[in-house]
Amino acid sequence: MGKERQSQRERVSLREREIERQDEGQWKGLRAGRETERQGGKEKERERDRLMEREKNREREEDRWQKKGKEKSKRQRHRERDPEKARGRCRRQVVSTAGATGRGHGMALKISTWAPLLLTGLLTTGLAQLQIPASASRGFWALPENTTVVEGAAAELRCGVSAPGSAVQWAKDGLLLGPDPRIPGFPRYHLEGDPTRGEFHLHIEACDLSDDAEYECQVSRSETGLELVSPRVILSILVPPKMLQLTPEAGSTVTWVAGQEYTVSCVSGDAKPAPDITFLQSGQIVSDITTNVNEGSQEKLFTTEATARVIPQSSDNGQLLFCEGSSPALDTPIKVSVTMNVLFPPEPPVIEWPGLDEGHVRAGQNLELLCVARGGNPPATLQWLKNGQPMSTAWGTEHAQAVARSMLVMIIRPEDHGARLSCEAHNSVSKGIQERGVTLQVTFPPSAVTILGSASQSENKNVTLSCITKSSRPRVLLRWWLGWRQLLPTEETVMDGLHGGHISMSNLTFLARREDNGLTLTCEAFSEAFTKETFKKSLTLNVKYPAQKLWIEGPPVRQPLRAGTRVRLVCLAIGGNPDPSLTWYKDSRTVTEPRVPQEPRRVQLGNLEKSGSTFSRELVLITGPSDNQAKFTCKAGQLSASTQLVVQFPPTNVTILANASALRPGDALNLTCVSISSNPPVNLSWDKEGEKLEGVTSPPRSAPFKGSAAARSVLLRLSSGDHGHRVTCRAHSTELQETVSAFYRINVLYPPEFLGEQVFVVTAVEQGKALLPVSVSANPTPEAFNWTFRGYRLSPVGGPRHRILSGGALQLWNVTRADDGLYQLHCRNSEGTAEALVRLDVHYAPTIRALRDPTEVNIGGSVDIVCTADANPILPEMFTWERLGEEEEDQSLEDMEKMSKGSTGHLRIRNAKLSQAGAYQCIVDNGVAPPARGLVRLVVRFAPQVEHPTPLTKVAAAGDSTSSATLHCRARGVPNIVFTWTKNGVPLDLQDPRYTEHTYHQGGVHSSLLTIANVSAAQDYALFTCTATNPLGSDHTNIQLVSISRPDPPSRLKVVSMTPYSVGLEWKPGFDGGLPQRFQIRYEVLETPGFLYVDVLPPQATTFTLTGLQPSTRYRVWVLANNALGDSGLADKGSQIFINTPGLDQPSREPEHQLPTEQPAGPSELPLMPVLFAVGGLLLLSNASCVGGFLWQRRGRLRCQAEGISEKTEAGSEEDQARNEYEESRWIGDQDSPSSTVSTTNVEPYYYSMKDFSPQLPPTLEEIPYSGGFTDLEEKNMAFPGHLYDEVEGLYAPPGVWGPLYDEAQVGSYDLRWPEDKYKDPRRVYDQVAGDLDPMEPDSLPFELRGHLV
Repeated sequence: MGKERQSQRERVSLREREIERQDEGQWKGLRAGRETERQGGKEKERERDRLMEREKNREREEDRWQKKGKEKSKRQRHRERDPEKARGRCRRQVVSTAGATGRGHGMALKISTWAPLLLTGLLTTGLAQLQIPASASRGFWALPENTTVVEGAAAELRCGVSAPGSAVQWAKDGLLLGPDPRIPGFPRYHLEGDPTRGEFHLHIEACDLSDDAEYECQVSRSETGLELVSPRVILSILVPPKMLQLTPEAGSTVTWVAGQEYTVSCVSGDAKPAPDITFLQSGQIVSDITTNVNEGSQEKLFTTEATARVIPQSSDNGQLLFCEGSSPALDTPIKVSVTMNVLFPPEPPVIEWPGLDEGHVRAGQNLELLCVARGGNPPATLQWLKNGQPMSTAWGTEHAQAVARSMLVMIIRPEDHGARLSCEAHNSVSKGIQERGVTLQVTFPPSAVTILGSASQSENKNVTLSCITKSSRPRVLLRWWLGWRQLLPTEETVMDGLHGGHISMSNLTFLARREDNGLTLTCEAFSEAFTKETFKKSLTLNVKYPAQKLWIEGPPVRQPLRAGTRVRLVCLAIGGNPDPSLTWYKDSRTVTEPRVPQEPRRVQLGNLEKSGSTFSRELVLITGPSDNQAKFTCKAGQLSASTQLVVQFPPTNVTILANASALRPGDALNLTCVSISSNPPVNLSWDKEGEKLEGVTSPPRSAPFKGSAAARSVLLRLSSGDHGHRVTCRAHSTELQETVSAFYRINVLYPPEFLGEQVFVVTAVEQGKALLPVSVSANPTPEAFNWTFRGYRLSPVGGPRHRILSGGALQLWNVTRADDGLYQLHCRNSEGTAEALVRLDVHYAPTIRALRDPTEVNIGGSVDIVCTADANPILPEMFTWERLGEEEEDQSLEDMEKMSKGSTGHLRIRNAKLSQAGAYQCIVDNGVAPPARGLVRLVVRFAPQVEHPTPLTKVAAAGDSTSSATLHCRARGVPNIVFTWTKNGVPLDLQDPRYTEHTYHQGGVHSSLLTIANVSAAQDYALFTCTATNPLGSDHTNIQLVSISRPDPPSRLKVVSMTPYSVGLEWKPGFDGGLPQRFQIRYEVLETPGFLYVDVLPPQATTFTLTGLQPSTRYRVWVLANNALGDSGLADKGSQIFINTPGLDQPSREPEHQLPTEQPAGPSELPLMPVLFAVGGLLLLSNASCVGGFLWQRRGRLRCQAEGISEKTEAGSEEDQARNEYEESRWIGDQDSPSSTVSTTNVEPYYYSMKDFSPQLPPTLEEIPYSGGFTDLEEKNMAFPGHLYDEVEGLYAPPGVWGPLYDEAQVGSYDLRWPEDKYKDPRRVYDQVAGDLDPMEPDSLPFELRGHLV
């Protein structure tokens, strides 16, 4: 209540200061309008009445404001008590006096002053005496009023004026705002209303604290009257607090101890007026609050600082402490809060005892006690103690219920009797430890029952025993049992025991009888507290008495047993307690098993076994000589039994005695054989290496093991052959059918002797290993082996290439033919020496010593290719011959004769043919790798043969004196050929600079390229003759140089594949007229009008697959050629063909290399004729459009094409490829660039262009070409592969046009083929030339190229 009263006083003080400012403004307004009131007394009277009425309204409004402030404080307190209901009641209130516009977004409060009324009364008398002019109608019909709005809302001050012709403006704190309705400089200010009606209301948008000021409406002087000034009014701006600063920090959690006092402060942000601050603790208002209002950061702003003293309780734990700020500028109070974490002690712990009897337990019981402590923050810490000593400090906490639990698990033992178990609970704010305990009462049985005394006694004597129990609670009773018979004790005693228990003892004495032996004697402890348990101790009564009978079971007495027989002896006894101890004896010695584990177990002694009242012990023997007539005895106490064995055994040992140790050939040797002991006696015999010997027998005599001994002697005369022989003595028992043997090895000393298996000839391979073996016999072993070769002794310690082995053998490695010969061996020992000769035969691989290369022969002549070799061994069939060639038929030697004599082989060739020229290989193989191979070239010399593709070869060139032409003449022949040229039969002057000749030689193929520069139609369109000459003859061919023209028709059109919908075609192109040509397919369906045309792509292809055909249809097909000058026309033969497509049920004929085609999905359902006409029409339209563009560019291309070179041949056939290679080559000619060439291949006429020609094999040039080609050949050691009779297409182009035409391809010496990746089609060696040059303008085509000149 004190806080509310203080806030009320502050609000009243604020209102008084605002009223004083308003009164001062009123006074100023009255003084300014004093002149006006003098002039209008009536107007002033009316104004006075209005002022008095306004004062009354102000008083009523102030009274209502005070009442509302009190009601609001009450509502605020009620809202604090019930926040949920208060939320819906908060709304914005607007309070204004009569005449307020209500346009502002806040609360407008009209406050009138009372001070101006007193001044008005004092001045009334003087004003009434003034003269009032006729313009008394000037004045305010609406005056501004005091207004209050919240920051950010809009405000409006009304001003209604009846003063025509006057300017109206507003003043803010004396600052004139100007008559402009837009009020420049104040963008948020403007005038509203209709000026013609005198409405000049000041409207302010988004009010802020700078708008809190005094305002007045002023009317300027006019012709009808003086200036007018309204009373000053106040615009009050309410600023709500933006934040609350709480200490401790808002949103945090504070930890307090219940019952202690804490201070919380809350400071509001800047506001106008100062806000009210209230604290709520767990929803309840905190009454102990101190509030201070302070000035804010700006003028007219205030802050409120409130401090509350809080005493938290346990119920406040987890609740919120709010600081709430309210203000007239706020619709809803602002709040900040902290979370209270209140620490308080837990409740006393509770022990949950299982069962009804608290504290009563049994030993061995698994006791589980739960201790629960409720409440407390933090939750309680629990621990169990036993007699004040900690037992368990483990506990669990349920934070949601604030419950701590600890489970004690223990196994009860007798020593726990009387122990006190307690559970303690406390936390960090507990003032003391809270405890709950229980005392244990333990019931436990005796842990053991013990019988003192011995239960073993002789019969008919007393047995005395005592039974004692361990401590038990309660005490137990004792009773005795013998079997199922209860015995009465002689004395019973009870004593105090451990852990509050008792010890029971009982004594017993009774007479031992034989029939009681083995019965169980039991002492039993029992009690009513342990009805389900019995505690007892038992002994077995042992009454001692002796055995009644003893005997042995085994084989019959005196029955013979063979040594090694398994014999089983069993000793048996009846009765006796303890069990009788049965012991075996052999001849008064105790029988035991062998102690050494690795020895054979000849004796196995069994354990004592019992069956009923019968006892037995087994003795198992493997009989031996020592068991013969031995006595075996079994004893049991004073009783014993015996038996005797008879064992037959072969001689235990056979020994041979000699009269001498060092023996030599011719000495006599006396040997004696002695048999130590056997039963029965044995017969002795001698033999030497299977040969029986006669000897002398000695009489028998006694021996160990009660057996008999024997002896027999033999006399031998020795030789060296007896060394190492064995002399054997055999002792044979007839009854046992068994023989024992011993042998004596004869040692005879003699000098070395070579054996019959000694090898005297050894064969080795050169560069391999050789072993010269030694087969010698000697005793002692030879002391040394000495080898001699060609009078030189080989080192015994070895050398770089030899080693003498331990057995005397000589080992050689890296054998050479120089090692061949006789080796002498010397052997020596202490008895003498011996010698032998061993021959080493070294075989080595053949090498060719002589081979004439090359071997030359004229065609039709005879010649021998001779091959001489060096080899060992020399075999009759070691010479073979091979012919090197790419084809199998080239390797045949059927028409040649092969001969050999000694180290020379011959290959005889009669009537030599050109096809036999080439490389041959002589192979010599004598079985020693590697075979020798020698290459020899057979050169068949023949006269020149010039290629004649057709009777006349044509070459086309433009005759405009600016183009050039190249004539290619190619011939075969050996030796090298010389070319000469004539023009129209006249020898050609090669000194003329217009003519340049280049000659190339590659094996037997020779080429001459004649280049004609600045071809003139008048001079050079002629018949040129090329003549090839060598010493064996000459040949020639004619080449016609003509003008460029339309191409010749293709020929040899044929079908290579066929399907129901397509056909594969192939043809031979004709002469292209010196220009690039392309091909077109024309076809028709027989008996159907109209033709169809298809362009061949790529343009220069000579194979094409025509698609879009119909099954089972007859067609006629043409192939046409065209170039820039026109079409070839239709030829009568060779360029057309008739075909019949197969039906769908007939198999298709596929080519080996068919171009990919697209087969239609099925037969067309459209009629054939309309389809053909439609297709033809489309083709005509497309061709017409293409022809227009083609004609536009054709003239420009012709001149450039004419400047190129187009040398073609019409037909030609190549001979079989000659395989001669002639080594003579010459370099002739000059340094001009080579020109294009002409080539003919296959047997049919074909024409090639030079565009794509790039041969991989560099030819053997006869002149040095232009710079950048083949230069510095000798310095770079460039070697051209020596291919045998390869055809080489040599070509050199002008520098910079096509680049180097001979690629530097490295081809092996035996690779006789052109690289397939460069020349997949061998016919396309020459391609178009003129097409590679840039096109020229259409008008540049010379007149000579526009028609045929020749």
